[in-house]
Amino acid sequence: MEATRPALVLGSTQAHDLVDPEAAADLGIDVAQRRSGGGAVLVVPGETAWLDVIVPAGDPLWDDDVGRAALWLGAAWQRALADLGIGPTEVHTGALACGPLGRAVCFATVGAGEVTTPERAKLVGISQRRTRAAARFQCAAYRTWEPEPLARLLRLDGDGRRALAGAAAGTGVEVNVLVDAVLAQLAWA
Repeated sequence: MEATRPALVLGSTQAHDLVDPEAAADLGIDVAQRRSGGGAVLVVPGETAWLDVIVPAGDPLWDDDVGRAALWLGAAWQRALADLGIGPTEVHTGALACGPLGRAVCFATVGAGEVTTPERAKLVGISQRRTRAAARFQCAAYRTWEPEPLARLLRLDGDGRRALAGAAAGTGVEVNVLVDAVLAQLAWA
């Protein structure tokens, strides 16, 4: 997916009243909602790589276990990042690790398959929506991590802003280059 305008994309269980409408208007940011779970993601053209991957049920990549289902995809992102000179990185294999912001912000928690730095700053977020027919994985990564607009949109206090500042990291790679590197890794799948 390629963003044409900035948008705050809420997870499937998040209410729109989470967002400060005045901040959204001031920043020129639309508010949308995705059908997959997880926290809010700020999508900015040229700054956010957004990639959807669909795996049909019965495919060799399919896993009935939601906790394991995204591990192969995280490994593909990890290889793509390594090919671009970004590393070392880690693919999270444990349970959902919520920080002080809980599940409010995608890049402030780490779930199975997501890619982090060794210091646990999130580089790649992955959410999923599953039906009996398929799993849709929605992946996001930032060229640069700019937490302040997100903090303003979500009305975060000082503690929340500090937690958000260190929660994630940008890749430093142009979005189209990053997406191409990931697609090259998915070609083998």
